[in-house]
Amino acid sequence: AAGMQIMREKVKADKKLLVAKNMQLTESEAKAFWPVYEEYQKELEAINERTAKMIKSYADAYNAKSMTDDGAKKLTDEFVAIQKADAAIKEAYVPKLSKVLPPKKVARYLQVENKIRALVNFDMAEHIPLVP
Repeated sequence: AAGMQIMREKVKADKKLLVAKNMQLTESEAKAFWPVYEEYQKELEAINERTAKMIKSYADAYNAKSMTDDGAKKLTDEFVAIQKADAAIKEAYVPKLSKVLPPKKVARYLQVENKIRALVNFDMAEHIPLVP
């Protein structure tokens, strides 16, 4: 578990570095942006935890060859609920970001965030087998 925590911290630090590198923030923008960024990351972490839990329960059922119609329906419902929660968080943060950054930089940040998450999702998708 300690190794996992170190890994999480490294991923967080790498992501922050990547965001910083791609945002080209002025000093005053940076001062206002980073607290909002940290708050947003906390919200995303809850989504990531929920996703990890969903994947684990799917993996358990897949490995035990025990995927039922009911299990598949629960999986589908949770997947859709996670997508909705993710969209709601984005929607809630656009006004917060807009208070601290000009519109082009809000768009740029959401783009950078989206690209990073797309890479993580692609990596996960590559390793998750289809429902049998």
